[in-house]
Amino acid sequence: MKVVLQRVKQAHVDVAGAPVGAIGRGLVIFLGVTHADSREDADYLADKIIHLRIFPDDEGRMNRSLVEARGALLVVSQFTLYGSCKKGRRPSFDQAAPPEQARELYEYFVERLRTSNAIVETGVFQAEMEVHLVNDGPVTFILDSVNDIGR
Repeated sequence: MKVVLQRVKQAHVDVAGAPVGAIGRGLVIFLGVTHADSREDADYLADKIIHLRIFPDDEGRMNRSLVEARGALLVVSQFTLYGSCKKGRRPSFDQAAPPEQARELYEYFVERLRTSNAIVETGVFQAEMEVHLVNDGPVTFILDSVNDIGR
């Protein structure tokens, strides 16, 4: 699984012009799933994200986790994270998991995040979405469970 993680002051997702998820201060998580991913990947990334110390403390240093900062999460599925632009001019999405597998792991990941007692909002899986966010920092990280777990 790949994640693009952005610290935000606020964010919301609209589908067909209607809001479907919104948060104040927290993290927007763009989540991509590949063929080899499992619940182990989702568990690893959920735990990492919840405890990652990327919120400022009283001295302005990144020293607080999402839980300590009382932040919220907005999770957006994004299969294009597994797009490859190496050949030609049209991206290939061969590495993205098929929708059925991706949906199951996306939903599991969201439920896993909810066990942290953080507010968790989502987009709509496989929908055309407009994601509106106000970056905080900006602070952006890319996490990849395959590289981190070492499979």
